[in-house]
Amino acid sequence: MLSTSNYQELLLWLLRLRQRFCVTGNSMFPILKAGEEVLVDTKAYRRYLPGIGDLVIAWHPQKENLRIIKRVVKVDEKGNCFLMGENSLESSDSRSFGWVSSQKIIAKVTSKFP
Repeated sequence: MLSTSNYQELLLWLLRLRQRFCVTGNSMFPILKAGEEVLVDTKAYRRYLPGIGDLVIAWHPQKENLRIIKRVVKVDEKGNCFLMGENSLESSDSRSFGWVSSQKIIAKVTSKFP
């Protein structure tokens, strides 16, 4: 479960080491609802690959300039990540994008913004 921002996360945001990101759509329901905001770490994957279970912000593989929030469910040996939403009621094409290059992943979600 994603926790609400604690004092450390809020301090990192104030120091501009975290950024706010607004959730749109319902593909991450019930963890995240449309309109909620999260804090993200844009430097999290400079040294390491995303891990299974991480919530990430990535560039949409088919729609240029659209950022999406998804969960990493698989990582292969080449650094590609299989991203998927949480909402089982959403159609499969809005929940799963298949394999996405880790270069398309731009941030790690660290907490919900209060």
